[in-house]
Amino acid sequence: MDELAVRAAALVARHPREARLRRVGTSREGTPLWLLSVGHGGRHVLVVAGPHANEPVGGATALRLAERVLADRRLREGTDTTWNLLLCLDPDGAHRNEGWLAGPYTLGHYFRNFFRPGFLEQPEWLPEGAGGDVLPETRALLDLQDELRPFLQCSLHGVDIGGGFVELTRDLPGLPERLARIAARLGVPRELGPYDTLYWPTLGPAVYRVPPPRPGDLAAAITEAAVESTWFHPHRYGTVTAIVEAPMWGVRAVEDASEPEDADALLRAVSRTLRHDTALLEDVLARVRPSVSTGPDAARLLAPVDDYLLVGPGVADSWDPGAHRGAGGRPLPPLDTARLTALAISARRVALRTAGLLHQLVRRSGQDPAGVLPRLDRLIDAWCADYRDGHGARWIPPGRQVEYQSRVVLAAFRLSGRPHAREDPDPGSPPGEPGLGVQRAVPMRRE
Repeated sequence: MDELAVRAAALVARHPREARLRRVGTSREGTPLWLLSVGHGGRHVLVVAGPHANEPVGGATALRLAERVLADRRLREGTDTTWNLLLCLDPDGAHRNEGWLAGPYTLGHYFRNFFRPGFLEQPEWLPEGAGGDVLPETRALLDLQDELRPFLQCSLHGVDIGGGFVELTRDLPGLPERLARIAARLGVPRELGPYDTLYWPTLGPAVYRVPPPRPGDLAAAITEAAVESTWFHPHRYGTVTAIVEAPMWGVRAVEDASEPEDADALLRAVSRTLRHDTALLEDVLARVRPSVSTGPDAARLLAPVDDYLLVGPGVADSWDPGAHRGAGGRPLPPLDTARLTALAISARRVALRTAGLLHQLVRRSGQDPAGVLPRLDRLIDAWCADYRDGHGARWIPPGRQVEYQSRVVLAAFRLSGRPHAREDPDPGSPPGEPGLGVQRAVPMRRE
């Protein structure tokens, strides 16, 4: 994340009249939160990168967007717009993912070095509301939203396994069609039934409406975003928030709308697998907790482990046809191959993230009295093989991830009510830019 600030400062030095960099807050560990602004218009776009610690694509996208806005005066002067790009909302968490950012980009290397804080330490969520006790990173973002009152806010996220999709707090007619063109041109699968949006309204293929926040327990908050958030905080200003998800490993089946032969049997199998994997990991945690549970670093790793193990059984019950219907819960939506694939990927993700965090706990403690590391290695290797061989997960180069995400942001901008909007045959490409020719296969650490 330090490199993002260095590159942003270099960009400002090259364009001192149009670009500026300022510190808008400080993380819990004292890391600056940097805002890069381009243009001098009276209307504001706010782009938030790095809200989740394990999703680095947003920082590179923010810099790509800044370069494009500087290259195309229509994106700022022609629309009276200032672009405000928060380079990373969770820099402390991002630093803890540096073990995999330099590569190799394999699933096993990623999950063994994965970090994402516990639910209560994720800065976009407001479990006690905006007036409650919030993280300093959250407070910085809330203050920025109140200062800028943006007409468009884009939160940049990364899907580790699956496909790209967009979540909106207000409808942007035309976005599903533009998203389809962008994804097809770049060879990025669209996720037609993400686990995150299981019960949300669909605005078009791979575009979903975020329901207003409602009271709920921790499990509901984690699995359904059923709490207040910084996505909705600027709603009072007429802001449209777009959560733009870009995949790291693509899976083609997440855009397969065909009808499966026996959806209930597949659901039961996924639910059984999640319960089984959760039980295995609960046993591992019970064996290692006595020897690794001291110190702030251990606490940060244990918090998300506890969260994942807490929600796993409930999620499995909510998907299981027998358990779900017998419990009188909400009926599941129609399940095509795309949605069933997304649920299977999500169930495996819960287990792999937990196993990876436990692996780090033991490694960092420098001791393994319970002898669990070989067992965790076997589980991680087998589950990654299921992603790779069973689902056909394939790495998407960082340059393509960035190109996809930046084009989607620009498409949302063009549709979000700016004056004198003009159709663009290739949404997201600035003048003179030859489509796919802009991609650069640079190392993730450079992005």
